[in-house]
Amino acid sequence: MINVSTEAAKKVAHLMQEEGKDVVSAFVRVGVKSGGCSGLSYDMGFVDKPEEGDQLFEDQGVKILVEKKSMLYLLGTTLEFSGGLNGKGFSFNNPNASRTCGCGESFAL
Repeated sequence: MINVSTEAAKKVAHLMQEEGKDVVSAFVRVGVKSGGCSGLSYDMGFVDKPEEGDQLFEDQGVKILVEKKSMLYLLGTTLEFSGGLNGKGFSFNNPNASRTCGCGESFAL
């Protein structure tokens, strides 16, 4: 399961509207790729339809697609958003990560 915080859900809906996406039918695709200072990094974007093998999760009205190869890395993760003075943007609270970098965009298992 992939969870979405209330603040992240609000920001996703706002960004989808800004990009002309239909909040009801569009998806957030989340994945993991090689790279970043800790070895693996998160990848996130908006898509209009799932691809074969995608796993679908829905939380707080946000439909999240996770590609099959990223699933084991992301199970139990919460997508969060912070707009405070110390940082602004999306972050992933991933219980599977043994180490994360200072920017929060990469991790290691």
